[in-house]
Amino acid sequence: MVIKMLQLSAGEFKTHCLKLMDLARDQRETILITKRGIPVAKLVPYDDAPLPVFGFMAGSFSIKGDILEPIPEKWDVEDDL
Repeated sequence: MVIKMLQLSAGEFKTHCLKLMDLARDQRETILITKRGIPVAKLVPYDDAPLPVFGFMAGSFSIKGDILEPIPEKWDVEDDL
């Protein structure tokens, strides 16, 4: 996926703000706004699709062993009471 990015100064952005917002929406263009050549803000197209709640961590961890059986170690809690 290639992200198109337009770079312009804050003054240019201020002058053409509404047209640039339409450009970001219609052409899926990302716009980098600079002050004295230093990036200060980025205008990106809005995505309607929400992030999925279920399954977003799939594959990020693995289960080792049986998670339903009790552990074989004896707890000392009962001895301290």
